[in-house]
Amino acid sequence: MEKLRNLSLKKTFILYMVVSLTVTYFLSAIIMHQASYIQQTLWQKYVSETDEYPAPPPDTPLPGTSPSDALAPVSDADNFMYMTPRPIASIMSERDRYLSEVCDFFQTYTILLLSVIGTCIAVFLFYQNKLRIPIDELNMASRRIAEKDFDFHILYENRDELGQLCREFEQMREQLMQNNQILWKTVEEERALRAAIAHDIRSPLSVLKGYQEMLIEYVPSQTIGMDKIMEMLHAGMHQIERMDVFVETMRRLNSLGSRKIARREITVAELETDLRAEIGVLAGDKEILLEVLAQEAGFTGDKEMILEVAENILSNALRYADTQIRISVIMTRQELTICVTDDGCGFAEPPEKIQEPYFQQNIRDSLKHTGLGMYISRLYCEQHGGKLLFENNAQGGAVVTAVFR
Repeated sequence: MEKLRNLSLKKTFILYMVVSLTVTYFLSAIIMHQASYIQQTLWQKYVSETDEYPAPPPDTPLPGTSPSDALAPVSDADNFMYMTPRPIASIMSERDRYLSEVCDFFQTYTILLLSVIGTCIAVFLFYQNKLRIPIDELNMASRRIAEKDFDFHILYENRDELGQLCREFEQMREQLMQNNQILWKTVEEERALRAAIAHDIRSPLSVLKGYQEMLIEYVPSQTIGMDKIMEMLHAGMHQIERMDVFVETMRRLNSLGSRKIARREITVAELETDLRAEIGVLAGDKEILLEVLAQEAGFTGDKEMILEVAENILSNALRYADTQIRISVIMTRQELTICVTDDGCGFAEPPEKIQEPYFQQNIRDSLKHTGLGMYISRLYCEQHGGKLLFENNAQGGAVVTAVFR
């Protein structure tokens, strides 16, 4: 049964037609034989025993009959069986004449009629068993995709041509759903970016506007001292510097989408040397322990992106660590993992919040840090087919893990 279900459309159609024609042939033979028998029975009522005719030559029809009405004589030892001739229509009753004509009709057209009926039944069954279910599934899928609804599955699993089409359609649905999720995520991130831009621009502009209004009001009347004027000017310069940092960050963020991964093989020694160089620049008064484990020779990836992610994670840990930071690097040919653990206060926000653009856990850092480090690091990890993980250490502090594949 499984083999029959998985036959190709062409083989299945041929099978249905062969079965249909075979059944049609046998039914036609049975019906024609029965029609001939009934007709002979009707004719015998109008022929007396003295009206018997000797059997004619094989190819000679009896009087008043056609060749198809006569049967060949059958020999049984010394006896001969004679065929009943067709009686004249005028001596037959109306009912018998009508039945005889009906038998003529069945003997002439049975094969044609049953062939047409059998073919129609075969086509109907072929459609019901092989075409209807996958066509309904594909119609449903195309309608729901047009409505931007991807929460469904195509259930047709036969291994024929339409089954293959349904599987490809299911793969297309999954890809469209993934693309839709990515698009929705991008829209949400852009919405968050626009909100952050409006906030970050509005704040320094409001401060500068306040200082300008004070200077315009009090300087002409000389009711404000020079020390206060200089203080406001210096504070205004800080706000201008803040906006400069913000504009530069926006320029850098816009260039992320066009940056391509430049993959090449990175050796263990090369990566360890670069990480130690960064640690020497960033460490300050904090103790940083580096542990590198390699199971194979090297990893293929964009070294500049990987080092930038490591620098962002390390810089974030340095801001919140009390005394010590531990960096653990595990490298194989398939995957590179950089794990940074600090002994600070840990994360107070959920991981989804931390990865948002312009997120700042400590608002006092807003003049120096734009809150894009973890966001950029997550993008670089995802471009390598990996991810960025955040968690709090059971002993205290935060753990950030960057995975590259």
